[in-house]
Amino acid sequence: MRLDILNHGYRPATRALFTLIRVFSGRPLPDAAKLTFYRPDFYGARAKRFTHAAMRGPSAWSVADRELMAAYVATINESSFCIGAHTATAAQAYGDGAIVDTALSDLDSAPIADGLRATLRMLGKLTRDPNAVTPADMRAVLASGVTPEQIRDALAVCAAFDTTARLADAFAFDLLTSEGYAAGAKFLLARGYR
Repeated sequence: MRLDILNHGYRPATRALFTLIRVFSGRPLPDAAKLTFYRPDFYGARAKRFTHAAMRGPSAWSVADRELMAAYVATINESSFCIGAHTATAAQAYGDGAIVDTALSDLDSAPIADGLRATLRMLGKLTRDPNAVTPADMRAVLASGVTPEQIRDALAVCAAFDTTARLADAFAFDLLTSEGYAAGAKFLLARGYR
């Protein structure tokens, strides 16, 4: 159920900022960004810091790999808004949408590294049922060449986008056009999640 607060629950200065963004970009601010401006002290500021660190902070995973993780978690959660946003961002980051499309539709045949494949499998299992992940699952990821630090980084991506996907669905975020997702992806790759 879409809450009217996403359309009108902002201070005048924030509404002016939204207008400026629309004027200069030619597009309205996506609901995911709007939500971070509503009660920023409660959710928005913390969410932006955590998500930016997970997605753009130091990591052995590339930005493209982390965006693919976000798209994969969104796909498991069946969150249309997040699937569109992070599929577009991962495709731009890799410079190849076919890699992303294949990973999301048939992980076994995707042209990605075995460590990333094993990590995505584990994230998928975790997203479906947090209690189902076992030490054997984590040993399988480690055996694929992924380091404990990479597992930690992947878990941070999963946490950020499990939360975002649930909010997107709970608040019925408006879906964007393919051009809107592409523009958002360009912005995320240039500026991150701040």
